[in-house]
Amino acid sequence: MDYWRKLAIASNLILLIWFLLDMTGFSIGNSVLVTTAYREDGIFFCIYLIAFLLFIWKYGFWKYILIAWLALWFTTQFYFHWWVTLFGPWEDKMNFFSHTIKLIPSSQIYIPDLYHIVLHLLILVALIFTIVFVRKAEKIPPAVEETGVARER
Repeated sequence: MDYWRKLAIASNLILLIWFLLDMTGFSIGNSVLVTTAYREDGIFFCIYLIAFLLFIWKYGFWKYILIAWLALWFTTQFYFHWWVTLFGPWEDKMNFFSHTIKLIPSSQIYIPDLYHIVLHLLILVALIFTIVFVRKAEKIPPAVEETGVARER
């Protein structure tokens, strides 16, 4: 269980650091990885930061809040980035993200930029590791009698 707790905390910490780039903006030379978006995303950053810190500090109820937040966040990211990639419309998204670093450049359809591809993967990894940790932590071993034989429930 300690192993999965470390993975859950580490993956959420890496996600938090990556998301912090969205608050500050980050460029590599003349290429923009992500623009400063604290006005648009600041409240989401604060909610995630608080949920993550309370998950570490209090754990109990907050494990469910963190899982719910990660699931909701992944769902909204999927909708606003990959749904548009699959079904359109692409023009507004392509124009908005035209100056960012592209892993897969396209002039035909919108494909999320490098920052958002990594963000989506990190959210998914943090969500999976957090769920696995919580499930393993809540797993109750079968009752064992004095004989050492597990009782049937």
